[in-house]
Formats: sequence, structure tokens, C-alpha cells
Amino acid sequence: MSAAKPFWESKTLKQMSKQEWESLCDGCARCCLHKLEDEDTDEVYYTDVHCRYMDKNDCSCTVYQTRNEKVPECIWLTPEQAHSFHWLPDTCAYRLVAEGKPLYDWHPLISGDPDSVHKAGISLQGKGIPDDKIPEEEWQSRIIWKA
Repeated sequence: MSAAKPFWESKTLKQMSKQEWESLCDGCARCCLHKLEDEDTDEVYYTDVHCRYMDKNDCSCTVYQTRNEKVPECIWLTPEQAHSFHWLPDTCAYRLVAEGKPLYDWHPLISGDPDSVHKAGISLQGKGIPDDKIPEEEWQSRIIWKA
């Protein structure tokens, strides 16, 4: 008898409970990086500049519950936005599930280890520069990859 499929393989994003939805986040904090979009091509470029509220030790948001008040442009991901997740990193579980792809072995839901994303070198742990330490006009010179 085979085991039941995990919720991220058996449910759509909209069918997930709030707890299931939140657990999809691998804790990499790549979504906290500032991105630049080419208005002509709609291509998205990631910089190594991250939100000032990102804790570089554990990649968490230090103002998670009030982040939209402190940073109005911070995007609060919802299942209804899944069709537009192309700007998220290609390693992001929200994007992977929305695209019907499997999670990576280092994802905490697979590995059972919340630090596996850091051990795999996927997260921003100890990386980048806070946005309050560098002028916005210099962000373009800090592009690190294209989405």
C-alpha cells in the first residue's frame, strides 16, 4: 500500500490551509532581494540588495506581521497570485508548486531540517547588503542574476 501524497502534491495552492501555505516557504529570503524590471522586455533582475528588515542570520523578517506597513511595496504572496510568480526564484516552493514541479531535496518539507536551505547554500544567510546601506541609484550595479 502506497503512502498518501504530501499536501503540496495533492492540493492546489488555493486548497491549502494557511499553515500549509506558510510551510511552503523554505526560508531562503531570496524574495527579500530587491529586483529590477526591464520595462521594455519585462525581464526581472535580482540584486544583492535586500530589505533592511531581513535578519541575515536566519533569513527571517524582523517585522513579518507589520511588513506591509513598514515596507508598502513588500508583496504578501497569496494563492490567487500564483499565475504571476514568474518573478520568484526558480527554487521557490510557491513557484514550483504553482508550476506543478517537485520541491528540491533541500527544502525543509522534504529534508525535515529547517536549516537544510542554509546548508545547501540556497539562502541569503550572511549574504547581501541592506537597502538602507546603499543608495537606490546604485542597485543596478549590484545585479546578481536574471529571473
